[in-house]
Amino acid sequence: MASPSETPKGNRRMEASAASVIVDWGTTSFRGTLVSADAGVLDHLETGQGISTLSKGEHEAVLMGALGPWFERHGALPVVALGMITSRNGWIEVPYVPCPAGAAELGAGTTRLKLPNGSDLILFAGLTDPARTPFPDVMRGEETQIVGFGLDRDMAIILPGTHSKWARVADGRIAGFQTFVTGEVFALLMKHSFIARGASKPPVDDPEAFRWGLAEARKTGAMLSLLFSARTGGLAQKLSAEQLRSYVSGMVIGQEFRQAREAGWYVDGDQVAIVGNDGLNALYGIAADAFGLKVLEGRGEEAINGALAILREALGWAAVHLDSV
Repeated sequence: MASPSETPKGNRRMEASAASVIVDWGTTSFRGTLVSADAGVLDHLETGQGISTLSKGEHEAVLMGALGPWFERHGALPVVALGMITSRNGWIEVPYVPCPAGAAELGAGTTRLKLPNGSDLILFAGLTDPARTPFPDVMRGEETQIVGFGLDRDMAIILPGTHSKWARVADGRIAGFQTFVTGEVFALLMKHSFIARGASKPPVDDPEAFRWGLAEARKTGAMLSLLFSARTGGLAQKLSAEQLRSYVSGMVIGQEFRQAREAGWYVDGDQVAIVGNDGLNALYGIAADAFGLKVLEGRGEEAINGALAILREALGWAAVHLDSV
């Protein structure tokens, strides 16, 4: 069992100001962050005990085991849990909050439990867009990042990932959103398709090949036909094995941007925000530029700031100060 790292001796004052624990509990990982009252990160831990590794009834013991050293040091801190832990396949399913929604609505949608040590456990709800067709769209976790980024500007926010999200902020709330399975499609193509056989191993990142793929995606929305160019480019000796992976990445991300434009998420010249996934943010920034967009980048603190904002609404907790957020 992994445990929190020891706080440096020089941080005794910060150690005493611990105010809450934020747990991002996903399918494959458990991430805990010890947070001060002014949104400072005091400590962090991560284990591989995601919900896919656990059986029913094991979640509480895993949580208490991971956070035990923090509880011993700081007492019965409130714990926020977000992500897939609150899904149907997690610990307790927390119903989705419908759009439009802001921190107040998300705070009202939380579920509270008591842990064995007396700590409050606040389970965050996900968000649903009932207007999406053919079925309502859903997210769990990304809504916290959107709140943390800020709801004071009307704009589109992109959250890259396995299931990329495009969300619209309007009138101080998340007005709606749409999911694109870009990352999952790319992974399937590169792991299981015939096209992937032509790619070099180990993988090589090629920025120019990525831009090439973006340019091709801008020309046509015929994705199923376009993808085969990764095969024919190799046969024609126009696309090298080292270029193939980045070329395919550019095509699928480019198709996401093309479809997002067709769905009305932006027009040429708009400013969009890119938040959440450091590994993909740079690629999405290149794609945004290729599609004529201006980019406002997240600061990397959105998840913590958003969790504290929603926690404040859920508990009315005076100890949560967001003056520095």
